[in-house]
Amino acid sequence: MEKQYASKYHRLEESHWWFLGRRDIIYQLIKKQRRDAEILDIGCSGCALLGFLKKQGFTRLQGIDINEDAIDLCRQKGIPNVHIAHAERTEFTDQQFDALIASDILEHVKDENKALSEWHRILKKDGTLIIFVPAFQFLWSHHDEVNLHYRRYVQPGLIESLKKNGFRIERSSYWNFILCLPVSLVRLLQKYLFGNKKRSGDQLRETNFFINRLLEYLLKSENKLLSTGINFVLGMSVFAIARKE
Repeated sequence: MEKQYASKYHRLEESHWWFLGRRDIIYQLIKKQRRDAEILDIGCSGCALLGFLKKQGFTRLQGIDINEDAIDLCRQKGIPNVHIAHAERTEFTDQQFDALIASDILEHVKDENKALSEWHRILKKDGTLIIFVPAFQFLWSHHDEVNLHYRRYVQPGLIESLKKNGFRIERSSYWNFILCLPVSLVRLLQKYLFGNKKRSGDQLRETNFFINRLLEYLLKSENKLLSTGINFVLGMSVFAIARKE
């Protein structure tokens, strides 16, 4: 992640509609865990998620990130159990964690199998991995380049990678279905109009209060449907809940 973009990311992740919606769905997926379960947030950024989970009563939380500024920000927020570490070299002991959260991390790792194998190693037997990745290669844009992504995923590809590395799939779906079609149309039009020309900037934008609340409401409404067991066949992201075999 480019330094200037990382700074904006850390500033917006507390209140931006996308982050609020993502934290909400992760909580829906993990809330059945014991409150004393040992949970690791891989790529914890500025600890917005860990802070949120702490408020929900979880007591054994840890985080890792490769960005020193992010780790410093976590500690300023009173979350001490955070460390600088790579997703594929965490240096934790075997079978240490009850649950792992990897929200938009795997696409940043060149060797996905190395990362998944490491996550399998540090997860307890029958432990839970909750993973989100960006969907559909045709949605690739300059935003992915700013974020230093290697790839985007489709649901069958993510499932195959998880199974290959010793995980049993409990559930998988697309997420952010509501905005998928309009965003897809915009990105395809951009490619048609601009071709391979470079377009500066990323797609993380500040929005005014009312639009931010509206988009947050739409995502959380979708999250409620997902929490009932409904899965979507399209979305801006793919997620899976996987168990260590």
